[in-house]
Amino acid sequence: MKALQKNLSETGTGLSIKEIFQNRERDFLSRHGTPSQGATRRFAETTICNIRTPFQMDRDRIVYSNSFRRLKYKTQVFLSPLGDHYRTRLTHTLEVAEIARNIARAMRMNEDLAEAVALGHDLGHTPFGHAGEVALTEIHSPYFSHSNQSLRVVDTLENKGQGLNLTRDVRDGILKHSKGFGNIIPAVPGETAVTVEGRIVRVADIMAYLNHDLDDALRARVVTMDQVPDICLKKLGRTHSVRASTMIENLVSHSGPKNGRFVLEIGQDIFNAMTILRKFLYEKVYRSPGVHNEFIKAKKIIEGLYRYFILHPDHLQAELEKMEMAAWDMDKNGLKRSVCDVIASMTDRYALEVYAKLFLPNPLV
Repeated sequence: MKALQKNLSETGTGLSIKEIFQNRERDFLSRHGTPSQGATRRFAETTICNIRTPFQMDRDRIVYSNSFRRLKYKTQVFLSPLGDHYRTRLTHTLEVAEIARNIARAMRMNEDLAEAVALGHDLGHTPFGHAGEVALTEIHSPYFSHSNQSLRVVDTLENKGQGLNLTRDVRDGILKHSKGFGNIIPAVPGETAVTVEGRIVRVADIMAYLNHDLDDALRARVVTMDQVPDICLKKLGRTHSVRASTMIENLVSHSGPKNGRFVLEIGQDIFNAMTILRKFLYEKVYRSPGVHNEFIKAKKIIEGLYRYFILHPDHLQAELEKMEMAAWDMDKNGLKRSVCDVIASMTDRYALEVYAKLFLPNPLV
């Protein structure tokens, strides 16, 4: 505390470090950027930090959460890869955050807000990547999505059922980050985040996975460089670094104010190449026989666990406690909802471990 008071006195302004930083935000940010000073949370808090802005606090709450740590053992594309260099859901998240910060900085938007949204955007992703998401959509609810589940994680499941109480701008960006196979930059009002920073994360997400999923597919020899469409190599580049730089620079140079609103745009040539590359990945990688066969196996594991926990709620309670969601009220929220929350929170390896204990024979020693 004495060190903090000394630092504050040396500024000669009587302002806290957080307030000085927020003044710098106002001087630096574009008029379309989101200042942290006006950020509000779901619930009022009595504790005030004199160093970090609200968006910086959100970032820290996400990074120190259990859900964030579990991302290191969740699938990106390849299930439980043996190679050390394949992406996981955690490394994907870090790459999205890096791209989002670079774009936000270049556009004079709020980097901290973009980073917080990026770090939290996949917290609700299921084990086994999209295979787990499809399984829960089919067996639990057609309305299940990892973006909705990510918001549920930060609002309700984390911190033993108390949630992280993030700011509304970060929560909005997390909820609206996903685009599936829809438009890279959708034009329908309400589909994208209310802040420019949140919309940046949406584009950064696809830039990240277009790059690293191709990189991993080449490493796994699911595809070869000769199979990649020529237009993608010519317009985007042959290496991860060149492709990332090309996409980021093109977005930054083509985006700007339009009719009083900041519009994110990508040049037509680069946009076409990105669209073709995404279609190529869906057809030749995500739906390739090797990846798809593992996808089917993963779905069966999720479905088996779901049915088991529905029939054994006592076992479910034990899993809630292991995941430090013990304060979660299963009676209030319903058995099926609790089962979905537990399974969505599992890592790949933990889901495999639980499934093996429940359904595979245990050999005698």
